[in-house]
Amino acid sequence: MTADLRFSVRGKRVTVVGAARSGVAAAELLVRRGASVTLTDVREHLDDEERLRQAGVELELGGHTPAPLLQADLIVTSPGVPHRQPLIEAARQAGVPVIGELELASRWLRGRIVAITGTKGKSTTTTLTGRMLEAGGHRVLVGGNIGHALSAQVDESTEDTIHVIEASSFQLEATDTFHPWIAVLLNFSPDHLDRHATVDEYAAAKRRIFERQTGEDWAVLNADDPIALAMADASRSRRLLFSLEGRITDGIVIDGDTIVRRAGAAREPLVPLSAIRLIGPHLVADVLAAAAVASLAGVDGPAMTRAVEAFPGLEHALEPVAEVGGVRFVNDSKATNIEAARRAIESFDRGVVVILGGRFKGGDFRDLLEPLASRQATVISIGESRPLVGEALRGHVALHEADDMSSAVRTAFASAAPGQTVVLAPACASFDMFRDYAARGQAFKQEVRRLQEEWNVMREQ
Repeated sequence: MTADLRFSVRGKRVTVVGAARSGVAAAELLVRRGASVTLTDVREHLDDEERLRQAGVELELGGHTPAPLLQADLIVTSPGVPHRQPLIEAARQAGVPVIGELELASRWLRGRIVAITGTKGKSTTTTLTGRMLEAGGHRVLVGGNIGHALSAQVDESTEDTIHVIEASSFQLEATDTFHPWIAVLLNFSPDHLDRHATVDEYAAAKRRIFERQTGEDWAVLNADDPIALAMADASRSRRLLFSLEGRITDGIVIDGDTIVRRAGAAREPLVPLSAIRLIGPHLVADVLAAAAVASLAGVDGPAMTRAVEAFPGLEHALEPVAEVGGVRFVNDSKATNIEAARRAIESFDRGVVVILGGRFKGGDFRDLLEPLASRQATVISIGESRPLVGEALRGHVALHEADDMSSAVRTAFASAAPGQTVVLAPACASFDMFRDYAARGQAFKQEVRRLQEEWNVMREQ
């Protein structure tokens, strides 16, 4: 991957829509590249207002108006802004080019791109891939939908940089020249149906990760997910498969107690399973995917193993919080869709207590019935989706409702026996009760720690 030397914004009028992390980074990058930049947002005030104005960014706050969009030479959208927003669509119909922040930044990158997408596991895989590549001696920048926006990393990009990018469907749908050297599709199941009109539209956004690849590039694919495999059928890239089930003769698999790269009868050991500190088999699949990328980049097994041993997992992704009265509490606030919640539930034994609910994004809560019932689970429902949870699960599993996180944690604790686990696995977005999934996870952890303090005081009396 080399920068597109033909792409320039010098002297151009560029409007950036959406002033979250990616939009702010894009606006600042565009100013540095010589554009006249307007940043528009529905909010009345921004934390970065003064800095942006001093940098030369013109701000339009409190809503979007037609003029900055229709009069622009280029529109750049933040991931949170719907690609088909009416004013943006009107500008597109008037002939104004519209691209996403990921697309913008990628045009100026000088190093190679590893792009990772999927319905679940993107952040864990992206972070661990970056650590494996660093352990193997590569210069790495990790960003995109995690950590730093890609636009904030453009100026650091060099010919020998590998950019490891978490790419969401919102980012991918607004790309046209985005060209990963290695494109990873971890899995696929319905999600974000509050934004994408159909499952097919969501899938089409994900497939764009392969669109610009050539026969010199690689697609890393989950052999255990037939839908994800089929989504790469039109890709011209070479394939490297990974499989937890180990049914492939070539690819990354588990052989005994070791992750290996299998090529027919040949077997290259990569990472012992004993090095993995993560909860849940689906997170082991993320390790396999990261090992696949690292293997393609020439990283050896010992370097991969060092990275895995030093990786305790991400905050809010099956994160152990505390043990209170013999009951373990685990935070999986990042489980924002049905499939992610199902995988979290399947990571625990009989008697698991699941805090479930929030702002519904689509799917069917009945898909959780089998893993819940087979584990004799108890569900504590929260948020806007409580009626939907009740409709799907009442009469099949023990079900309680809670008005807030404090009562949810305490009801869950009262429902669990020593040796059992309480897991926050909402299967929903957080925006009905919290700023984002991280704020929801922090609230859960705070309430668990309060409960732990109360329990310790009670034991001492």
